[in-house]
Amino acid sequence: MESALIRKVVIVGGGTAGWMAAAMMSKVLQGRVDITLVESDDIGTVGVGEATIPPIRLFNRILGLDEDEFVRETQGSFKLGIEFVDWGGLGRRYIHGFGEFGQQLWTTEFYQYWLKMHLAGKAPDLEQYSITRRACRANRFMRPPADLPNSPLAQIAYAFHFDAGLYARYLRRHAEGRGVRRLEGHIDEVLLDPASGFVQALRLRDGTRVEGELFVDCSGFRGLLIEQALGTGYEDWTHWLPCDRAIAVPCARVDPLTPYTRSTAHGAGWQWRIPLQHRTGNGHVYSSQHMSADEATAILLKHLDGEPLAEPRTIPFRTGMRRKHWNRNVVAIGLAAGFLEPLESTSIHLIQTGINKLLTFFPAADFSRVDVDAFNAQMNFEFTRIRDFIILHYKLTERSDTAFWRRCRDMEVPESLAQRMALFQSHGRIFREAAELFTEVGWLQVMHGQGLRPQGYNPLVDVFPEQDIAEYLQGIDNVIGKCIDVMPAHADFIAQHCAAAAP
Repeated sequence: MESALIRKVVIVGGGTAGWMAAAMMSKVLQGRVDITLVESDDIGTVGVGEATIPPIRLFNRILGLDEDEFVRETQGSFKLGIEFVDWGGLGRRYIHGFGEFGQQLWTTEFYQYWLKMHLAGKAPDLEQYSITRRACRANRFMRPPADLPNSPLAQIAYAFHFDAGLYARYLRRHAEGRGVRRLEGHIDEVLLDPASGFVQALRLRDGTRVEGELFVDCSGFRGLLIEQALGTGYEDWTHWLPCDRAIAVPCARVDPLTPYTRSTAHGAGWQWRIPLQHRTGNGHVYSSQHMSADEATAILLKHLDGEPLAEPRTIPFRTGMRRKHWNRNVVAIGLAAGFLEPLESTSIHLIQTGINKLLTFFPAADFSRVDVDAFNAQMNFEFTRIRDFIILHYKLTERSDTAFWRRCRDMEVPESLAQRMALFQSHGRIFREAAELFTEVGWLQVMHGQGLRPQGYNPLVDVFPEQDIAEYLQGIDNVIGKCIDVMPAHADFIAQHCAAAAP
């Protein structure tokens, strides 16, 4: 039987999405497939300082990247979670930390024991039982030690902050080292097969014809292949997520170097803060229906930690996703597939997920409809579950100081999210559906942090006497405190292991 492996893959667009796809595909396909990436230096990328979530570590590990080198090359820092300021109400803040909470007992989840005591006023905030959240507050970081499997230190889960442009450049070197061919050029025409409607080739401005069997569209918001050539259509979610602009600007770094991202809610949106080694990335995501560009820019500049290092730039967007992520022989990855505002740092994760699922369903020459449909169903599931998680932040607010927040507070939400909130309100129950991204602990932190309180707890908790639960919680609190004391400062850890050269 002849091999069904296709022979030519063409990636349209560079940037983070394009070079992540090129690097991973060249690693997995091991030179058996010709991979060409077409990009133009004349077309800019959205890339700003990026915050990520822990799955990026697996992606980098599969590529064989040395983590210290990667952090140095991208002027990166480490990330243990995201701090949310003024979201549930003015003056309130909480951290959505990575990793586990407490120590599990066999009867039910840890947080149910905490919930019983907290509702009775006999336990402190949830944060006391998370090593990553308490390390954020102390500005400390270390990697989980392999020789202490039963210590809370082994529960340290982390991700990164890095310069997205430098990450793309770093991955480009790895991809080209594995045989990926880069073509510089502007695409003037997309040639379709008149019978099948498949993309046959690209014609560049200089007349070069680039043929392929599988085309990966990493062309950003414009969706050159998936939308402009194939007319796939777009599912718009702005009725749930009304922000449609971002203004981004870097500023000078200030100390301390925090091991977490910060999201601060403003009158019609929110501001991100992403600490890198030599600068801080900042941006203001806002609704243009509720705030002018001038006002949004002024708010951003007013809340910078240091002097701005460039002129602010505006990034318009429309929240939603393509009706098909894979249409004919085109797979959309990154912004070409859809956009969810980076409130929970999922942008790069969605790139990673698209690449991983493409390799899982890598097409044979016949492009099986069953495979394509399965890919689309899984990508739809990933996008919609992350969508619900982001909507949760807007819906669960007690703010009424602006029309924007009143609208968010009062809006109808997707039924899938409404059911999840109602279940938590009953007895604090949270269930992770299939392989959705955010775990029970993630949902718990945001629902509790935004002010949603259940009426009760899982009655199985009452199997244990209250005094035993109190001692159990106090023991966890004490042990985590001792672990925090031995962790180095975040800046000191970077200085020792992965400091970048001065720019």
